[in-house]
Amino acid sequence: MGFQSEFNSVCKFKNEQELYELLEYGRTKMVKQGFRVYPTGQKVIAYNPENVAVAIVKISASIAEINFQGNEVTAVEMDLVRKLNEEESRIQTALAYEMFFGEEG
Repeated sequence: MGFQSEFNSVCKFKNEQELYELLEYGRTKMVKQGFRVYPTGQKVIAYNPENVAVAIVKISASIAEINFQGNEVTAVEMDLVRKLNEEESRIQTALAYEMFFGEEG
């Protein structure tokens, strides 16, 4: 048991529905496995399931808990600041691949 830090300014969606709600309604809640620390109040880059940068979001809440099934989960609520344009997305995607999603070594 322990907290995994998400202070690297990355918010990666693995669920298309959660991303759709963010882009359509301007806010969403996503659930991550394990205890994680998201920087409440901070703006971060949101990535779709294919690791493409899509938006800037502001983390409004981060709640780590053990659910009814006994699993450690973290619920993260966020608000859409704005969608990224094509050039911003391309640059952020390339940087994130180099920093976070690329080969580990």
